[in-house]
Amino acid sequence: MKLALLSALNARIAAREATILVTEMATGSTRLVTPEEVSADPLADALHEAFRTGKSGLTEGGSAFLNVHLPPVKLIVTGAVHISQALAEMARLAGLDCTIIDPRTAFATPKRFPNVTLLAEWPDQAFTRVKPDRFTAFVALTHDPKIDDPGLVAALKARCFYIGALGSRKTHAKRVERLQSQGFTADETARIHAPIGLDIGAVSPPEIAVSILGEIISAMRAKRRTA
Repeated sequence: MKLALLSALNARIAAREATILVTEMATGSTRLVTPEEVSADPLADALHEAFRTGKSGLTEGGSAFLNVHLPPVKLIVTGAVHISQALAEMARLAGLDCTIIDPRTAFATPKRFPNVTLLAEWPDQAFTRVKPDRFTAFVALTHDPKIDDPGLVAALKARCFYIGALGSRKTHAKRVERLQSQGFTADETARIHAPIGLDIGAVSPPEIAVSILGEIISAMRAKRRTA
């Protein structure tokens, strides 16, 4: 691999930008393909699927090897509540890097969240260090606009691949009004999954956590993830 190509690949990896290194088996030539370039590529179908699954390997017929580089998926949650306790553990088992944000120190304790990054601070402060991007899922669980809304604003601006918020349709309608008053369009606020989670009839906090994680995984594996 040429030094310039290697440098470009390393730069994209460092910037958490999805990239596939394509090696033509017949010639040994290599090139980088970004999600924005897939549609114009002769291997478009194979590249779309590789970006969706994150799996490296030979294309059908063996004409090229696709070396896929996707950033580790992050999950950011506002709200150190019972649902997030279950969600954090399930997300860890699923391989997601989870961060819980909640300024309420009575809830945000290492004892309740032993295996995740825990920030007992206001989201406005936390989001200066925990920066969401297109490979981030954001979940708002507090019902408190002072805690959830700053996270939703950051997630919408970063175009997180999944954004979800707990609450009834009435609660969400008020939430949308607040966000649109800050300049977000109807199309942008429509990206928020609310009511949150897959419709599986979940009742208990662990069941709701399952429905949320299922919806995140569905979004994560969809082709629109790298669109």
